[in-house]
Amino acid sequence: MRVRDAVEADGDALGDLADAPAEVMRNVVHDRTVRVAERGAQDSDETDDAEDERAPEIVGFVGFDAMPGTVRVTYLRGSRAARECLLDEPLRFARKEAMDVEVLVPESETTTVEVVEAAGFRRVGTGPRFEGRRTHEYRFDPRER
Repeated sequence: MRVRDAVEADGDALGDLADAPAEVMRNVVHDRTVRVAERGAQDSDETDDAEDERAPEIVGFVGFDAMPGTVRVTYLRGSRAARECLLDEPLRFARKEAMDVEVLVPESETTTVEVVEAAGFRRVGTGPRFEGRRTHEYRFDPRER
């Protein structure tokens, strides 16, 4: 899996992953730090030449921004492996800047809950409702590690 900065042209793929309009996701790319995980032919079990010429596929993305003292993860979407890999991006930034990391996770997103808890986040409370769904707030303090 390869991780890179998102570009505006990724809007359609990000929209599919986030179940949001592509134009909204193109704006997110401009407004936040967004990294994408790609799976290409090198990640496949197939080895024929036609497979090697296929364009990489975006399998996940993370969006985050920095506020005073806190890095806020606003999007964490994609396959479980992609989410695990991509969560390292805001964590690395937070460690470097000695900042906490916060993520709100809808309680119905069990895979995301498992990923953030496995990464060392602890649940610190209930977050706001989004589209009628409850969220839980998770926080990671790199100084505790």
